[in-house]
Amino acid sequence: MGSLKMTEKAPGAALPESSCAYLLQELKMIWDEVGQDQNERERILEELEQECQEVYRRKVNSANMSRIHLHQALAESEAEFTNLLLSLGERSFPGRPEKMAGTLKEQLNSITPALQEMQMRKEVRVKQFMEVQTEIHRIASEIAGRLGNEVVTVNEEDLSLKKLEEFQSELQRLKREKSDRLCKVEEYKVLIHNFAKVMGMDPSKILANVHPRLLDGPNEQQTKNISDDILNKLNMTVQQLKEEKSNRREKLQNLVKALTNLWNTLDTTMEERQPYGQIKVLAMTSVNGMLGPGSLTLETIQQVESEVQRLNQLKASKMKELFLKKRAEVDEICKKSHMDMPHQTEMDKIMNLIMSGDVVHDDLLNTMDEYIYKAKEEATSRKDIMDKVEKWMVSCDEERWLEEYSRDERRYSISKGAHKHLKRAERARIIVNKIPGLVEQLMAKTQFWEQERNKIFYYDEVRPHELQT
Repeated sequence: MGSLKMTEKAPGAALPESSCAYLLQELKMIWDEVGQDQNERERILEELEQECQEVYRRKVNSANMSRIHLHQALAESEAEFTNLLLSLGERSFPGRPEKMAGTLKEQLNSITPALQEMQMRKEVRVKQFMEVQTEIHRIASEIAGRLGNEVVTVNEEDLSLKKLEEFQSELQRLKREKSDRLCKVEEYKVLIHNFAKVMGMDPSKILANVHPRLLDGPNEQQTKNISDDILNKLNMTVQQLKEEKSNRREKLQNLVKALTNLWNTLDTTMEERQPYGQIKVLAMTSVNGMLGPGSLTLETIQQVESEVQRLNQLKASKMKELFLKKRAEVDEICKKSHMDMPHQTEMDKIMNLIMSGDVVHDDLLNTMDEYIYKAKEEATSRKDIMDKVEKWMVSCDEERWLEEYSRDERRYSISKGAHKHLKRAERARIIVNKIPGLVEQLMAKTQFWEQERNKIFYYDEVRPHELQT
């Protein structure tokens, strides 16, 4: 700023009333008229000059701050633009000027439209990411069995189309998995309904035990019932029902088979069989055959079971008579062969079971026939030894008679029929002489028999060599 000291103006020079020079000239005229001291005049002019400098300095500082703000805004705009390009995965933007030229305001104005366009793109991209990630989180929560209340956060540092495509691919995979799981749930529900229908159960109660919302049917709630836990429980329920159906079917088949055997054994009339005819047809259906509703209800099984029990009780009395008859046959074989009663304990148990009604009558006759066969077989195997035992016993009797005869020979010689006693004595001596060989043969055969059968030979509960001791 120039000095405010007054200078002479050329005559006739016109000054605008608003200029500083005009105001100084008017101040001088006032001072001249007043007679202002020269020193005072210089002091006042110096103060005016300082005040003017302060005003200009403030204006310069203000202008400089505006320039700094513009530089900062421009730098921030450029940085934000660059960050937007990076986050959106784009290398360039056609609307951005290649070279920045002109004043700061012109440069800022030139980048602002491109920046605003990029910001709008980011908002759209963030919304796309939010929608895809929210859907991914929702389906993943359904599959995992979670509530899915967590807040989804978008990573704004990577909003590229490549990343968006990755999320979209993951979403499609989850949708396919969800669809497969929904189909699986429906398959399980159909199986459960079919099993329940055949066995006379309430499918609603079965599904409610797995998860109450499975009763909602094919609606929005059902989409939450696709977790591994739900699928595992459904699979376990199906397997249990399948096993229960198989068990019931097997039980019904066994009951019908037993019922048929009882009919045949007891000569049951066709009229008595008629109520169970359809049940018999269902029970004999192949394992993979279709069964109608209510074919395997507990009531049906209990109905057949009660009839089998009734007929078994009727058969039990007849079986008791037949068992006693066959047991008597075994007793007779053992008595004739002088051997212990085989399977005595088993037959006693069978008798107790017959009395209690807890015996399979179809196997009873076969068991008893087997006992009879074994008794006959053992009796046959003992025959050779039994013959030797009987000869030995006869020889022992002859030996005792011969000893008595020798002691009382004089009495026998004078008695009536002495010649008969003499002949018998001669025959007895012959027989007695054979005893050692007979005993040796008996022991050999007994030992061979015992080794072959791994058991001890008894003759009326006595060892053969102890019979005459």
